[in-house]
Amino acid sequence: MVKEEIHDLLAYNGLKIIQRKDLFRFSLDSLLLADFVNINLRTKKIIDFGTGLAPIPLYLSLKTDLPIIGIDIQDDVVELAKRSIILNKLEHQITIYKRDILDAYQDFETNSFDIITINPPFFKYHNKEFLNDLDALSIARHEVFIDLEGIITSAKKMITNGGSLNFIHRAARLEEIIILLNKHGFIMKRIKFVYTTTLKDAMMVLIDARANGNTGDLKVEKPLIIYGEDNKYTDEVLKIFHIGDDGFDTKS
Repeated sequence: MVKEEIHDLLAYNGLKIIQRKDLFRFSLDSLLLADFVNINLRTKKIIDFGTGLAPIPLYLSLKTDLPIIGIDIQDDVVELAKRSIILNKLEHQITIYKRDILDAYQDFETNSFDIITINPPFFKYHNKEFLNDLDALSIARHEVFIDLEGIITSAKKMITNGGSLNFIHRAARLEEIIILLNKHGFIMKRIKFVYTTTLKDAMMVLIDARANGNTGDLKVEKPLIIYGEDNKYTDEVLKIFHIGDDGFDTKS
């Protein structure tokens, strides 16, 4: 049996997350995405696609009291996520379901979610004949069971008119992302490029796309640099972690 470990969700107010080495562990990407999400007074329902061990719902619970749903296709991952929710005493707010993103719309009211988040698989997968041999880590990283268009198509069936689809992806796939979003009736409203250092090209891009939104008012936010010249996290990243803060103004 693979040993389980309980880790801090970085520096967040005592939040804990249960992980296993054979499963995809939560990463900086998830926390950058959760921090990027804007929750406003019109928001009523939130869902996290491919929630994994639920780092995004856990993080979002620090920003809002609204109910949050997380869905994932992998049994072991779902069970660990559920236990993390119980460990953090958040059963009243966060609910985790085993669902396939492609047909999850059948289990929920159509066009009912105001915010959809996803930290999707980044890499295309071409060796379909080896599907049965893939481990959980490969499934999390590669477009095995669902690709980018499948995610966007499913999101369109579940999101409210004007609702916000938030995700992080490889910056190198931005052209493809724009084409697919436009094809399915989404307009990018905010983007933020993520750089490992100022000496390298953008690695990731954070995107907030609106269902049936209006064109012409895209906001390109100040880029996020992960590491400074000293190879340590920049102040902006530390702020996302809330390291060094005297307190955390939650649910404001």
